[in-house]
Amino acid sequence: MASGINFSKFGQADDLKKRIWFTIGALIVFRLLSFVPLPGVDPVAQAALYANNAAGGVLDIFNTFSGGSLERMSLIALGVMPYITASIVVQLAASLSPTLAAIKKEGESGRKKLNQYTRYGTVFLTALQGYFLAAGLESLTASSGIRAVVEPGMMFRVVATISLIGGTLFLMWLGEQITSRGIGNGISLIIMAGIVAQIPRLIAGLLEGGRTGSINPMIILGFVAMFIGLTLLICYVERAQRRVLIQYPKRATQRGMMQADRSHLPLKLNTAGVIPPIFASSLLLLPTTIAQLGGNKAVGENASGDLFVQLLQYLQHGQPIYLLLYGLGIVFFCFFYTAVVFNPEETAENLKKAGGFIPGIRPGKSTQDYLDYVLTRITVIGAAYIAFVCLLPDYVMGLTGQQQFFVIGGTSLLILVNVTVDTIAQIQGHLMAHQYGDLLKKAKLKGNRGR
Repeated sequence: MASGINFSKFGQADDLKKRIWFTIGALIVFRLLSFVPLPGVDPVAQAALYANNAAGGVLDIFNTFSGGSLERMSLIALGVMPYITASIVVQLAASLSPTLAAIKKEGESGRKKLNQYTRYGTVFLTALQGYFLAAGLESLTASSGIRAVVEPGMMFRVVATISLIGGTLFLMWLGEQITSRGIGNGISLIIMAGIVAQIPRLIAGLLEGGRTGSINPMIILGFVAMFIGLTLLICYVERAQRRVLIQYPKRATQRGMMQADRSHLPLKLNTAGVIPPIFASSLLLLPTTIAQLGGNKAVGENASGDLFVQLLQYLQHGQPIYLLLYGLGIVFFCFFYTAVVFNPEETAENLKKAGGFIPGIRPGKSTQDYLDYVLTRITVIGAAYIAFVCLLPDYVMGLTGQQQFFVIGGTSLLILVNVTVDTIAQIQGHLMAHQYGDLLKKAKLKGNRGR
């Protein structure tokens, strides 16, 4: 895709340059905010507390996506994850609830209503997660002896919750500004910037391990080769489509000839995107995170508490049972989310209204069954692909014992490649529009000279 970009046109595309500079400035603001600690938190003690107690659970996922903000317990510690969760919940509700489905069909006004519901959901989820995060931080402080919270109590929890709500809402607004005034999808770029910020630490850890001899140089080369191979695979599969031929009835042209119109319905091989691995990993690591925030208080209290802690050992990152459940969760959410975002019945009805049909397939119910059949087959391949990309790094890191590098796994790689491809596509679109604009101006000048 990047080979098709004419870089000589960048100097002439003033609007594109402004959008790119705005996007870079907004991402710099995001990175600066990740170093502003919450009121009442000691940053030095918090870093030691996170390293000793909070690493390894679902907090690591949030920490990676927020660019290390959770590790530093900054104002944007929760990042944009509450907004993403709320938007997914609203999408699911719009597919299941007839009332929300009717609002969705209202067009632009309906989209604005659903966006407003998403914002309300974001505030609710951020308040809930922020309060429990503040309470968990106090619990870790008390159990570990490291005083990360200067003055624990209800006042700290309230102030921390309000601060986290403000930070998440600011990131949500910043993402919307990037989408409208910058280049690319703002929320996706913020997540990508958080992941990219963690990569230098990963590279430094690998190089330091190779220098000291704690990591075999062949393992380092294997990691590099694996990530390059997975990147190429993601680039290839994410652009793969199953194009369903759509034919429309013959229509009269200006010369009186009858001509049939043809188009294609593109069905992506990976329709669900990166949602399945995020959901699957979050659900699996949730018990571990609860135990960590609770300070592992269940140990030694009773038989059920010991059993719970023993089960948590099998659900640690890289364990065989974790990998098995993780893979099954990815496959389940692939099919589930694909069924939510693509409705064969609605698509078949829209084709019937427009007069289009699939050659050899009757409009209506037969078209719906055919689309469902095709979508199911390609989703099987897509689910296997996502499971392979997400499980291979975890398996290799667990096999080599390099658990400290779990923060950059298959899910992060999926996000990085997807967002990069989408951003490059938008840049190409802006350059193409600028090029066509120049051609139209030249054509008008030639027309005026002919007169």
